Amino acid sequence: MMEDLLEYLARALVDNPDDVHVEVIEGERSAILQLKVHPDDVGKVIGKQGRIANALRTLVKAAAAKEGKNAIVEIID
Repeated sequence: MMEDLLEYLARALVDNPDDVHVEVIEGERSAILQLKVHPDDVGKVIGKQGRIANALRTLVKAAAAKEGKNAIVEIID
């Protein structure tokens, strides 16, 4: 659910939605979500002063909390 949410939101933000991929590294109580986007779209996903990235992280953390986990979002180009 967390990765679906992150992928959906990222696809809505970028110019190259086909290049959006989310990899999940599962831990016992936490998950690391690696968001990979086209190099031209990295700025759109991060936003001014990281505001969009922080908003994405907040939403994913809320979804993870519903599953009883902790989530960390990493943005990779």
